[in-house]
Amino acid sequence: MTEMEKMQAGLEYSFADDELIARKSRAVRWCEEYNAIDGTDYKAQYEYLKTMLGSVGERVWIAKTFNCDCGKNIFIGNDFTGNFNLTILDIHEVHIGNHVMIGPNTLITTVGHPLSPSKRRGYMAQAAPVNIGNDVWIGGNVTILPGITIGNNVVVAAGAVVTRDVPDNTLVGGIPARKLKDLVEE
Repeated sequence: MTEMEKMQAGLEYSFADDELIARKSRAVRWCEEYNAIDGTDYKAQYEYLKTMLGSVGERVWIAKTFNCDCGKNIFIGNDFTGNFNLTILDIHEVHIGNHVMIGPNTLITTVGHPLSPSKRRGYMAQAAPVNIGNDVWIGGNVTILPGITIGNNVVVAAGAVVTRDVPDNTLVGGIPARKLKDLVEE
């Protein structure tokens, strides 16, 4: 298997692979170009996101500064706001539903590294997808770790670190994030 195939299968892979480095370099260029667009030219930003990301619904906006690892592994539904300094490490796929708001300085990551120092020195990593449902509000300074699924009608309090799946109709917060209360589904 190639390193890309290993990565896509959720196996350990070497991120020093030429194909993966080229993909990341392309994403770095895209992010630089996106972030260079006038911050009040929402139409130009939206049009660029449609070419840069895997898919983009209607009424999608991401503030400066936006960073990602691939771009094409990000799939966003309708009515999305990503506030300032959003980072999505989309080594694996990130699916974001409809009516989602993400606060500033948030990190969504699909990649982790081994506990073994020799494997880290060998540039090894492992990736798992992240899925975010509909009607989700993610506060500022939140971190969402690889392999997490966040259900529908969820609020993630500011500063939380999401290390486990979050069921529908739930408010979570803290480090690690834990259930604070049930939310009423309208």
